[in-house]
Amino acid sequence: MAAIPEPIKKQISQLQKGEITEYYVYKNIAKRTRNLDNRRILEKIASEEKAHYLIWTQLLGQETTPRRFHIFFLNLLSLLFGYTFAIKLMEKGEDKAKASYEEIGKHVPEAIQIAHEEDIHEQQLIGLLNEERLNYIGSMVLGLNDALVELSGTLAGLTFAFADPKLISLSGLITGIAASLSMAASEYLSAHAENKPDALKSALYTGGAYIVTVALLILPYLLIPNHFVALGVMLLVVVFIIFIFNYYLSVAKDLPFRKRFFQMVVISLGVAAISFGIGILIKLGLGIEV
Repeated sequence: MAAIPEPIKKQISQLQKGEITEYYVYKNIAKRTRNLDNRRILEKIASEEKAHYLIWTQLLGQETTPRRFHIFFLNLLSLLFGYTFAIKLMEKGEDKAKASYEEIGKHVPEAIQIAHEEDIHEQQLIGLLNEERLNYIGSMVLGLNDALVELSGTLAGLTFAFADPKLISLSGLITGIAASLSMAASEYLSAHAENKPDALKSALYTGGAYIVTVALLILPYLLIPNHFVALGVMLLVVVFIIFIFNYYLSVAKDLPFRKRFFQMVVISLGVAAISFGIGILIKLGLGIEV
């Protein structure tokens, strides 16, 4: 084999480090996966990543260490958001490496076979998406979206009506808890009426998403003494939650990000602005000072 140019060696070195890193990520996720079929696929992919690493190691004549923070971060993401999200996020990185494979393949024929196997990984992963939380995305969207729209509007209206952060947070908390129980009950009754065996789980996911959102939106009013500053921070939290959730959906479910993100932001902030205006009108109209 002809000598490999130095720039190509550097690209191979990066791929070598990536392969051994992904080997450990797949291996760690496989250990925690209860579904035996999914575990076998993950272990198979992990072994192929290790095989790719060994090919690069033989070509370069030296070993390398994995990106330990990368492993830690992806394992943390898999615990927080599920293994589907973590794996798909990692696979997006492999998409960017395809150009490198094509360039390296001009000097190292093995690169073409590795690139082909990487494509097979993606096809296998499509059939791997059998994670419970992904089956309840609709319930989570229902709870989260209703909480964002209803509670952000409620808190915005209460901000001008009461002007007391503690009173606002107390009122918002009572409203939020009552609404979360109502949403969960409605989801259960709806799913039960359709004879769905997982009606209770659907209700728990809806209520859980709602109550977590309530807690995050009320937190600024508990921590910040100025009610208008708390309102501003709460609205930033709304945008942040919408960003995180839509990014999760875009990666885990291959859904478009931008359109859904801006749609939810406009609706949530629009309702908040209208509610704030209603709070002003009610306070001025009734002449109430709290």
